[in-house]
Amino acid sequence: MQKEERDLLEVLKSELEFLKAGGYGPSPRTAWRPRYIFEDSPACANYESRENHHPCTDCVLIHLVPPESRSTKFPCRHIALNASGETLDSLYRCSDQDEIEEAVGTWLGATIERLEAERVAAQRIASKQSASAGGTLKGTALYQKQHPKCANPACPIAFHWTGGGKFLRFRPDPPAPVGESSPATDSPGGIHSVRHYWLCERCSRIFTLVYDDQCGVVLKALWPALPSASEGHKELSAA
Repeated sequence: MQKEERDLLEVLKSELEFLKAGGYGPSPRTAWRPRYIFEDSPACANYESRENHHPCTDCVLIHLVPPESRSTKFPCRHIALNASGETLDSLYRCSDQDEIEEAVGTWLGATIERLEAERVAAQRIASKQSASAGGTLKGTALYQKQHPKCANPACPIAFHWTGGGKFLRFRPDPPAPVGESSPATDSPGGIHSVRHYWLCERCSRIFTLVYDDQCGVVLKALWPALPSASEGHKELSAA
């Protein structure tokens, strides 16, 4: 089953609109049970799907779930919604639907604002470093340094097996045509000698890694450009 590749920021924006539009109101189809946040909205990878269910660990929302809660039956119920550590799991036990929706709405607004700011800041840093490096920003291999870290040179996040994120691997050089030698095939390990890279969760939502014939493995933004906050407000006003 192919892992979904929805944009987390866009999913959260859509979820906020769904919430504001009363999407969690009473439904004739599920009148016998309460409506569950995320699980009963298009944010869920299995929304209205009766077969070929995606495992929750493949859902884009899993990035927001603490690592220790990702193996639970409903991981999205364990996303921390505020500084007090309240989650949907805890709110379902002691709050009514209006209180739950208010808490989720506040969290969605704050999280969307934070992600937008992170993307703008990350792209500015990448642009500056890319310019100083002659237009490209080379990725850092996982074991290139003594202390493994995120492949984004501007990111200080240390590697941890349970930290989530995205793994990628590349051969040092593309295989040479049959009958020709190359550094890759002449070196110990040959074409099986690959380099591993890891993008932390935050960077993996903003960047990917690609192979460039001239520079090797380089960082590439998933989004070519993001509008400034003022431009975004203008577009909304015009709409």
